[in-house]
Amino acid sequence: MNAAVKPLLADPQAEAPAQPAAKALYEAVIVGCGFGGMGVAIQLGRMGIDDILMLDQSDDLGGTWHQNTYPGLAVDIPSVTYSYSFEPNPNWSRLYAPGAELKSYTQHVADKYRLRRFMRFNATVEKAEFDEGRQHWTVHVAGQPPVRAKVLVIATGYLSHPKRPDIPGLDSFAGKVIHTARWDHGYDLAGKRAAVIGTGATAVQLLPRIAPLLTQLDVYQRTPIWVSPKYDPKITAWVRRLFAALPFTQRLARFATSSFLEAITYGGVLHNRSFAFMTRSVEQTCKAHLARQIKDPELRRKLTPQYSFGCKRPTFANNYYPTFNRSNVELVTDPIERIEADGIVTRDGRKRAIDTLILATGFKVCERGNFPAFEVVGRNGMELGDWWERERYQSYEGITMPGFPNLFLLPSPYSYTGLSFFFTVEGQMKHIKRCLGEMRRRQARTFEVTREANDAYVRRMKARLAQTVFLNGNCASANSYYFDRNGEVSIVRPMPVATMHWRSAHFPLSDYRFA
Repeated sequence: MNAAVKPLLADPQAEAPAQPAAKALYEAVIVGCGFGGMGVAIQLGRMGIDDILMLDQSDDLGGTWHQNTYPGLAVDIPSVTYSYSFEPNPNWSRLYAPGAELKSYTQHVADKYRLRRFMRFNATVEKAEFDEGRQHWTVHVAGQPPVRAKVLVIATGYLSHPKRPDIPGLDSFAGKVIHTARWDHGYDLAGKRAAVIGTGATAVQLLPRIAPLLTQLDVYQRTPIWVSPKYDPKITAWVRRLFAALPFTQRLARFATSSFLEAITYGGVLHNRSFAFMTRSVEQTCKAHLARQIKDPELRRKLTPQYSFGCKRPTFANNYYPTFNRSNVELVTDPIERIEADGIVTRDGRKRAIDTLILATGFKVCERGNFPAFEVVGRNGMELGDWWERERYQSYEGITMPGFPNLFLLPSPYSYTGLSFFFTVEGQMKHIKRCLGEMRRRQARTFEVTREANDAYVRRMKARLAQTVFLNGNCASANSYYFDRNGEVSIVRPMPVATMHWRSAHFPLSDYRFA
């Protein structure tokens, strides 16, 4: 560490010389090298903290945008908004950038902010434990020596652990199985008979790309998705040159798209009780879009959601519905009974033979294996997942929990704000700056949110949720990852983005104990 930089915490080894020599102690260990983890590393760098280790289970940086490479992958938020506000990219090719450009953007950010020097790949964290005697975290990495950290940041993302469906016989299928989050580009789909299970946002992008290649495509739908028209123009060379020469023009574009997203989120979703007409208007737009592209009334009925817009993440597409007009594509809405070695049997007894099974079944979100991503043991041997199982999902300001000192958990309950992930990340960066800045000012070794502050925050979030579409709309049939196992919407922070950012920079320091 640079000697000119003041350490974040007093070195516990300096106060406990009797302790045997231990492995390297980092100022901060960050688990995850996606946009969340990189944002935190950038924030720590701004504070003069460069004794950092970043761990990632993958073989390269980028998180979701490294792991997901399926055909048709693209961002579903306008590119100028789906990026760091402090690091605009003038080179997006389209309004909604393809996945490869997001991956390139992660590499650009890592190179510009010199983050690669901190990163260790193929490092799967299995457990993290807080040492109350030494007041630091020990992070256990599969097949590697454990590492120690004064501060631990878990930035494993909301969508990082693929979810396999719990369908009898899945493991008995003799053909090729591909999860969309782990696409096999070496497998040729041409001429194959394939089934896709799932019709969420991933399938909306994937199906139009693979349907022309296949002899037969069976699409198994449990829950239809709201799809609105997609305006996705190319960003011309002269606009890209304008953005590069006059960055304020790109900031204006970001402000425009962000304001649009905020209006939808805040009005139609978060204040649905007062502005239900907004969601109904969007539903009518989506239904009109469906009617223009699907003329068969029975097929149109099957593709029409029976839940309120906003209960489940919607998407934009112009080529999804026409896929079902193809002669080689069948939409299957009968529930799957079981999977056999050579096909899928539905509850009506019919078997459809296939040689390729594609799982577009999304990710674990509000469940063990993602919330948290691995075992996290705090004070008095309390394990975070067990605590949430007993007392329901909760956190303070969507980033810290009582009983877990010196820990920031980015994919936390009541954390996700707005529609762009970057709204949440940049707010959390502000929270980390304020918390660690006060820790340094007091020359403290630990910070820990009080139980009282945590409980008060959760009560405020639940009160705000009473205004949302999740409680006022018809969400019973949505099968949405917004809802946890208790039927609560514990992932969303129901407040305007500006309010969240102000809170992140001005939360009461008295809500923490610094020791």
